[in-house]
Amino acid sequence: MPEDYEVNQGDCLSSIAFEHGFFWETLWNDGSNADLKSKRKDPNVLMPGDIVHIPDRTLKEESAATEKRHKFKLKGVPAKLKIRVLFDGQAQANKPYRLLIDGIWSQGATDGSGYVEHALPPNAQEGRLIVGEGAKQQVYPLRFGTVRPLDTDEGVARRLHDLGYTVKEDLQGVVKRFQADKGLSITGQVDDATRAKLKEEFGQ
Repeated sequence: MPEDYEVNQGDCLSSIAFEHGFFWETLWNDGSNADLKSKRKDPNVLMPGDIVHIPDRTLKEESAATEKRHKFKLKGVPAKLKIRVLFDGQAQANKPYRLLIDGIWSQGATDGSGYVEHALPPNAQEGRLIVGEGAKQQVYPLRFGTVRPLDTDEGVARRLHDLGYTVKEDLQGVVKRFQADKGLSITGQVDDATRAKLKEEFGQ
């Protein structure tokens, strides 16, 4: 039966949908979630206390020949992790990495722009990314579903911190430095252009 789900720390729409047997697009585009969609903009950036309406599930039937084996794949699973690795503002291109997600290790190399892209279970909680080798390797702990929306000071501060800016109490000063570095109008205010650039650099 339908329910109203209260978002907890670490939730995103992908994980909520997965746990309730839906595609995230179904919940995001459901009319009863229109206010949430308008408020948050990004389905993967929700706040604890947000309410996601969970509708009734409907049965979908598929036709298939009898006495044969058939393979079905659940749409939207897995999700995708995309991280850009920077060091002193420079993209770490073509660097070997090891990635731990919920106890399972994998390995590869960053692409020419320093990105790591990897399949991610929708309900993944935490992980670790190790980039480089030997004494030069960098270790990044990962917590999935913890990013705050860009329309909050905490969301702006977290993105700036993860992009290498030292964020203390003077958020306006840090925003000015980011704007100067990215060729934006230096106002100290998180306007639409600054928000868009932060989303581009951070990835969400």
